[in-house]
Amino acid sequence: MKVWLSQDAAARALGAEAVAAALTAEAARRGVALDLVRTGSHGMVWLEPLVEVQGPAGRLAFGPMTPADVPALFDAPAAHPRALGETLALPWMRRQTRLTFARCGMTDPLDLGAYEAAGGLAGLRRALAMPPAEVVQAVTESGLRGRGGAGFPTGIKWRTAAGASAPQKHIVCNADEGDSGTFADRMLIEGDPFCLIEGMAIAGHAVGATRGWVYLRSEYPDAIRTLARALGIARDMGLLGPRVLGHGPAFDIELRVGAGAYVCGEETSLLNSIEGRRPVVRAKPPLPAHEGLFGQPTVVNNVLTLASVPVILAEGPAFWRDFGIGRSRGTIPLQIAGNVRRGGLFEAAFGLTLGEIVDDIAGGTASGRPVKAVQVGGPLGAYFPRALFGTPFGYEEFAARGGLIGHAGIVLFDDSADMLALARFAMEFCALESCGKCTPCRIGAVRGVETLDRIARGDAAARPLLEELCETMKFGSLCALGGFTPYPVTSAMTHFPDDFARPREAAA
Repeated sequence: MKVWLSQDAAARALGAEAVAAALTAEAARRGVALDLVRTGSHGMVWLEPLVEVQGPAGRLAFGPMTPADVPALFDAPAAHPRALGETLALPWMRRQTRLTFARCGMTDPLDLGAYEAAGGLAGLRRALAMPPAEVVQAVTESGLRGRGGAGFPTGIKWRTAAGASAPQKHIVCNADEGDSGTFADRMLIEGDPFCLIEGMAIAGHAVGATRGWVYLRSEYPDAIRTLARALGIARDMGLLGPRVLGHGPAFDIELRVGAGAYVCGEETSLLNSIEGRRPVVRAKPPLPAHEGLFGQPTVVNNVLTLASVPVILAEGPAFWRDFGIGRSRGTIPLQIAGNVRRGGLFEAAFGLTLGEIVDDIAGGTASGRPVKAVQVGGPLGAYFPRALFGTPFGYEEFAARGGLIGHAGIVLFDDSADMLALARFAMEFCALESCGKCTPCRIGAVRGVETLDRIARGDAAARPLLEELCETMKFGSLCALGGFTPYPVTSAMTHFPDDFARPREAAA
């Protein structure tokens, strides 16, 4: 009997290990040979732990499972009360365009043979057969933009580093996924780590870098263990080392674990942290592509950016470019969280409206109450009311309405949410996480919390002060932490004025 069960951190938190133990024990009791494959997650978190059993035509899904549900799985799977049908035929799966996450949930994340059988390494092999400049050109033509927040064109960053002259260059993967409501980096690393390794090896060949670094947040112990093991396997099998795949240039990757500073999501702070320095933002220029890690040319890309590269090289830039809208090309892994009926990861081409994502895919709120606001882009993203739900999911489209996509975290709030309290949280978050280098961020966030408390007490004179403060912060900080903190505050004030007009006690 072949069974698949996720060992993703979300599935484990919801009881996957107890279900695995029950499956093993029940199979032993019945004398059934059990082939239990531990995978990453398909992204349907509301159905975890999700068990899959090999059926006549494909994998059959059952969930959310508990240990008590396991015995009936061995009796009559088709009649099981948790039976959902064929996994890939479920509406959540059928509607997706899974390119970056094509293997997550499908294979053992540490089985390199299964990775290759499912299409892995095709992109790297094609890249190694091309001159580096052609690899850079392919990534440029695809329209791939950084998936970590800013949406900067990846090909431009690679071309700049490739043109720099230096005896040593670096590829740095930013896996310091600190935005609230985001988990795609973690899911990719836990569910398909060789995809990230392959993408970094392609980047190394393209720009002439021989050293790679993954900066992974310490709050992800499962991802740390999985990636460390995957790197060891990759070296043993020749995917990394002196000759990549036996004939490519040298490239190896070192794993560095962060200490939990949100500002390390900013690329220059991250570089300082890798070097063992205090994580503060560096002034630019010089750009990291010219003078980055240890003063050498460095490409800094997010996990999802690098993990998108293999399919671009394997299928060609036009394949990727044909998905999306405007200047937002390819697919984007939407991370749906908060007060939501169906939370999880949904990969789709750019262009879905926010309303389609919230009402159709996510199914509205878990509480059943009306959706009041949706925050897109992490704790520094704007709050969108229902009036803006027609906004297409694209970088320029969101920017035109005062928002940002960021890392594509989507957090839902129902009509009981206090938007002033949420705005205060954003300011307080910035005050706590600021590296302290820029005055508007270091001091402005503290003054912002105080001003919001004045508004909460009914001080009408505080409102224009807060608006002026937000404008100062927006243009006075070197990094996104201070520069984007006004977005949730100003959007909350603009779209939900009633929440700023009624006095209440200040937040604790």
